[in-house]
Amino acid sequence: MGRLSARLLMQRGRPKSDRLGKIRSLDLSGLELLSEHLDPKLLCRLTQLQELDLSNNQLETLPDNLGLSHLRVLRCANNQLGDVTALCQFPKLEELSLEGNPFLTVNDNLKVSFLLPTLRKVNGKDASSTYSQVENLNRELTSRVTAHWEKFMATLGPEEEAEKAQADFVKSAVRDVRYGPESLSEFTQWRVRMISEELVASSRTQVHKDDSPEKPPEAGAAHKPRARLATLKRPDDVPLNLSPSKRACASPSAQVEGGPVAGSDGSQPALKLEPLHFLQCHSKNNSPQDLETQLWACAFEPAWEEGATSQTVATCGGEAVCVIDCQTGIVLHKYKAPGEEFFSVAWTALMVVTQAGHKKRWSVLAAAGLRGLVRLLHVRAGFCCGVIRAHKKAIATLCFSPAHETHLFTASYDKRIILWDIGVPNQDYEFQASQLLTLDTTSIPLRLCPVASCPDARLLAGCEGGCCCWDVRLDQPQKRRVCEVEFVFSEGSEASGRRVDGLAFVNEDVVASKGSGLGTICLWSWRQTWGGRGSQSTVAVVVLARLQWSPTELAYFSLSACPDKGIVLCGDEEGNVWLYDVSNILKQPPLLPAAPQAPTQILKWPQPWALGQAVTKTMVNTVVANASFTYLTALTDSNIVAIWGRL
Repeated sequence: MGRLSARLLMQRGRPKSDRLGKIRSLDLSGLELLSEHLDPKLLCRLTQLQELDLSNNQLETLPDNLGLSHLRVLRCANNQLGDVTALCQFPKLEELSLEGNPFLTVNDNLKVSFLLPTLRKVNGKDASSTYSQVENLNRELTSRVTAHWEKFMATLGPEEEAEKAQADFVKSAVRDVRYGPESLSEFTQWRVRMISEELVASSRTQVHKDDSPEKPPEAGAAHKPRARLATLKRPDDVPLNLSPSKRACASPSAQVEGGPVAGSDGSQPALKLEPLHFLQCHSKNNSPQDLETQLWACAFEPAWEEGATSQTVATCGGEAVCVIDCQTGIVLHKYKAPGEEFFSVAWTALMVVTQAGHKKRWSVLAAAGLRGLVRLLHVRAGFCCGVIRAHKKAIATLCFSPAHETHLFTASYDKRIILWDIGVPNQDYEFQASQLLTLDTTSIPLRLCPVASCPDARLLAGCEGGCCCWDVRLDQPQKRRVCEVEFVFSEGSEASGRRVDGLAFVNEDVVASKGSGLGTICLWSWRQTWGGRGSQSTVAVVVLARLQWSPTELAYFSLSACPDKGIVLCGDEEGNVWLYDVSNILKQPPLLPAAPQAPTQILKWPQPWALGQAVTKTMVNTVVANASFTYLTALTDSNIVAIWGRL
């Protein structure tokens, strides 16, 4: 399709007319239009146009001078748009469709709400909740930029050139003013720049008018009370009230009797954490009465920059997958699959090349569960861009390989583990997954863990029948493989066959596993165990230490590790989080395993209020912290996501 013509517009316009100025509705969908095909000189003749459909084309941008001042409905679904700021030229816009533009993110949704105050519907949904979020973000950003301005101006000397100093202020504001989740940083920095430039412009006006330096006029909302964060949540994501007297507390049994105070043996001091948010964001039918949906797995999004850390966590349970910002408690995204029950989620980061040759980084979230399907979610664009029919039975867990960002392991109740290459999405943003390996198990696999020192060569799995290891090297000819080695946790064959429902590497050598014995978590050396196996198919692990845990006989409490901090985490049947600082064991393993080490700290269940009463007891199925251990997320059996923050 080439440039538009007046004849084509009259053919596809309504009502039918031989004058462009009479057309009120125009359908230009499915014409393979590029951005340069939209001729402003031609389109500005549509002086009465109220509805425009540009869906299913190849538009990367919209010209910023189309002149359609009366436009009320605009459809731009299924294009290549990467920016929304040109939409401000349509001040009367009431309905907007941007679905299927994979490079637009939640930041662009917020920009749209800010730029178009008359908008009622976005992608067929009511826009009011997004307006509320933008209003609160804008209020807080205005307050912070104003405070930064006053502090900045107070440090200027009388001899400093005003215009240069004010230009420096804009740069410093964009650099230093921060608020909200990392995933909204594009929007917040965009607004910070706008607010700071407005302050500078206002200051210049007053200086010229009064010829005397005065403080800039304060923005109207700058000193209003800060809005409660709960108002930022979507209406169906119910925050729970937290009793102010309940806080993280060290367990009386957190230290071995007569042992050293936490920190004196070279380990970290006891960490101070407080409960921040309690969310019912997985409720069936969005019911606030739902305290029964079981939540099973969560994972923090990979940081976008090396050395950075993420505060965005994905959670799953029931028919929903949620993406939550831990700082504010905002549910950024929610994906629902009616009839599904999600058991596991895992992140990867892909570099995608657009049709125009631009490189874009995608955070892709894989989610799977009862139906045996893996859904690949483009979280920031808010849609599912691929489904893998992975297994005929439910998928218990999945994980991406640390060595290959497109390699995904899925473990199923059909007693098989499959390695997939999900590939990179094509120009239609579709995945074409291929199966690389099939690993047979003798019992249901529950946890997957690529070996930290050689993730492209060996895979560990905790199963109903024990802990097993497979060779996953792709340069070997066999595409279907059996377990290479089974690990047992004490001498003698009687220890074989015990369930392992918790498994994680604490560093490149030390493995934490749970389920082999009641009331303990085992720390063992992969390197020593693997090096001493010889030709045996059943090998006793080399135990470094045991950690005291709950004496419960209940199963499926998943443990996790924070390798950068030397921390192991596990929930229990009482709603508590057991926290172990094992950095001293990592630095200097004991010569012989001693009595089980008590937890460094136990975070007691804070008993939030729901349905007019305290939730006094629950089970924490899984608990995960981000890499810097600034946030900790615990998932319960009672449809509550609990988020803790480090003080």
